[in-house]
Amino acid sequence: MKGGDNGTVTPLMKQYNAIKAKHPGALLLFRVGDFYETFGEDAVRASKILDIVLTKRGAGSTSETALAGFPHHSLDTYLPKLVRAGERVAICDQLEDPKSVKGIVKRGVTELVTPGVSFNDQVLERRSNNYLAAVHFGKTEAGVSFLDISTGEFITAQGDKNYVGKLLQSLAPAEVLFCKREKETFFQSYGPDFRFYALEEWVFSYDFAYESLTRHFNTTSLKGFGIEGMQEAITSAGAILHYLSETHHHEISHIATISRLEEDKYVWLDRFTVRNLELVYPQNQDGVPLIQILDQTTTPMGARLLKKWVVLPLKDVVQIKRRLDTVEALTQHSELLDELYLHLKQINDLERLISKVAVRRVNPRELMQLAKALDAIQPIKKMLAASAIPALVKLADQLAPCDGLREEIKNVLKPDAPMLTNQGNMINDGVNEELDELRKIAFSGKDYLAQLQQREVRNTGISSLKIAYNKVFGYYLEVTHAHKDKVPAGWIRKQTLVNAERYITEELKTYEEKILNAEERIYTIEFSLFNELVLQAMDYVGQIQQNAKVIAVIDCLSAFAGIAVAGNYVKPEVNDGHVLDIKKGRHPVIEKQLPLGEEYVPNDIYLDNEEQQVIIITGPNMAGKSALLRQTALIVLMAQIGCFVPAEAARIGIIDKIFTRVGASDNLSKGESTFMVEMTETASILNNLSDRSLVLMDEIGRGTSTYDGISIAWAIVEHLHNHPKFRAKTLFATHYHELNQLAEDLTRVKNFNVSVKETGGKILFMRKLVEGGSEHSFGIHVAQMAGMPNSVVLRADEIMHHLEKEKVSEQAPKQRMKTAPKNNFQLSMFELQDPQLQRVKELMEQLDINTITPVEALLKLNELKLLLKDNGEMVR
Repeated sequence: MKGGDNGTVTPLMKQYNAIKAKHPGALLLFRVGDFYETFGEDAVRASKILDIVLTKRGAGSTSETALAGFPHHSLDTYLPKLVRAGERVAICDQLEDPKSVKGIVKRGVTELVTPGVSFNDQVLERRSNNYLAAVHFGKTEAGVSFLDISTGEFITAQGDKNYVGKLLQSLAPAEVLFCKREKETFFQSYGPDFRFYALEEWVFSYDFAYESLTRHFNTTSLKGFGIEGMQEAITSAGAILHYLSETHHHEISHIATISRLEEDKYVWLDRFTVRNLELVYPQNQDGVPLIQILDQTTTPMGARLLKKWVVLPLKDVVQIKRRLDTVEALTQHSELLDELYLHLKQINDLERLISKVAVRRVNPRELMQLAKALDAIQPIKKMLAASAIPALVKLADQLAPCDGLREEIKNVLKPDAPMLTNQGNMINDGVNEELDELRKIAFSGKDYLAQLQQREVRNTGISSLKIAYNKVFGYYLEVTHAHKDKVPAGWIRKQTLVNAERYITEELKTYEEKILNAEERIYTIEFSLFNELVLQAMDYVGQIQQNAKVIAVIDCLSAFAGIAVAGNYVKPEVNDGHVLDIKKGRHPVIEKQLPLGEEYVPNDIYLDNEEQQVIIITGPNMAGKSALLRQTALIVLMAQIGCFVPAEAARIGIIDKIFTRVGASDNLSKGESTFMVEMTETASILNNLSDRSLVLMDEIGRGTSTYDGISIAWAIVEHLHNHPKFRAKTLFATHYHELNQLAEDLTRVKNFNVSVKETGGKILFMRKLVEGGSEHSFGIHVAQMAGMPNSVVLRADEIMHHLEKEKVSEQAPKQRMKTAPKNNFQLSMFELQDPQLQRVKELMEQLDINTITPVEALLKLNELKLLLKDNGEMVR
């Protein structure tokens, strides 16, 4: 990039090129005076994303280059837009005061902001974690780590590729790191939809990672974190620490620990199930995910924790019961619940506030918010301690009062402290003697100026005299031309305007110096006192992080209690048995979407390993089979995250894996048919079964021919029933009524159907599960309800009746179709070749609609009926 007409590079552009070369993949915001500028391709991209003007530097010369910029104080407005567009943004600041430098100002990148590494409130979502993930593929297993730098949470896991894929989908990182040579492996395993950044191969060295982690945590080994020996997990975690260094994030003391995400602790939800059950994200634009119903939390920490609970349900009965008991206690103490809610509302984002303290990015207003949050924790601690409920008392004990910091912040900072530290007016009076003295000088000096103005008006008789200030020559006296002949001889003229003259005096300059020196010194002292306060707050990082975790748990459990009361949910009995018994269960999401006054039809579900392991559910489309399957899974999942459930009663033997094959999820963009996707997901289920699995299958085999479909579905049910090791509890919804025959041969297979009522040729969906199979799919009725043309519905009905009549014959299916009644494609009421129908036509033509009486019309109608009856025709 050139910088002069003669083709030479200017010192500024030489500096820019050197810095840009170190960050080739990032969009460089280059600070020049009061602006952040972008050049070349960066400018073209920035102008499109930010909708700012694209201009040219050195237009018409050999050094011409694209240029786009914005004022430096607008960084918080424009930076989030760039990051959300997927850009990695390098912020290059002036590292010295331009006033004190001759020549080029020293500049350098002070921060590299990426989708996964940011502290900016406009980039982050308050109620969601912003994870940076790293994936490392070993020979047999893969490692994955997640870091939210804005909260300090650092977690790692190791397992097969499916487990890593499930975590990536569940925790939804904003950015994923992997080794350059593993790019294809990553895309083949998890798809190209993640925002990613590929690092050099040496970064994914186990020894380098181990040393990085032990150095950061100041330990000799990683045994204390429970990850010693997890080679792939450690390697991925080390890559994240390296990336932080590469992006100029060196103040990371708030990342104080790393925890292991153990696969054995949580219910297995594969990525298909997380998607099919719509736990966190809806499949359709207008859909409502489960989290939207459950998330009644008041704090950002609580909202973030709840998302993790939903995608990581527990398998430990003791831990589940502890949560359920706490929720039960809160539902029984409504006054306590109401008070908790009021105090939780006062608590801002403790986690992210204290992280900003740790990295020294906190502003005065945020420090006051921290103090107010700590204030709100005090009554919560007292209430829980006095509740006499063991689980709540234990939570109260874990809350640190942090009295010293609370009091210090309130003593030092003004209640309405500003956001910026360079504006002054942050520190209370009485904190620093010199500061108080300087404030008196600054303010009394301004009072003196007002007195001086009044005195000079009296002395000179210039009524319009005023004292003002500008940056060029400080304070001055301004006199209009009409009064300039009254100006005393001692005044020194500094500037002539169109309508006035400006003057200074020795007295004015003396006070100006005194005031300006005082103001400058005030800013210096205030900034110093604020920094001291931040350093004091840094001593409390660990305690406040602990408080944030406890408050998040209290918030989630309080939300569960509130939902239970409002939704008439019950406490489930969770045990180590093998019985799943739900009485009058309801779908938590659909129930909330029903029109006012309409009630959800509840259903019972009973599954065990001995007598009723597999339930085959038949019934028409739209009758509610899919909703029944989903509600069963959601009730189990809600129980195992410690939430009450929408039912009259529920007894749940721990489920360790939930598998779903629900709905048609085409992957046509990758060239896979509905049937291929269906079979892939089904294969994943059958290859990963356990004795405590819950399997939900909806309309398996519909993506292929009828007989293929029936055969596949039949074989799957047999496999699930006859598995040599595991008796997975299964709900199998199907429109293949032939599968009802399986119950005759397989002892633990039972037939149920979702009942419908047929009246007057129409069907009414009862949405009630009853024992026994259904022999009729009512598909033609559903087609009619959907608005299918009447001619199509009638023709389908004709063919169906033929096939049902011929089914008992020995004819092969193809032969039955050959003998089906032909469609002559004539929409006329009559076949004119039929003599009797010709007679009907003649009778109809003789009728005079305008003169016929109702009685005559009935008599004629009867005559027509008799005529058709005599002909042996069926009147329909």
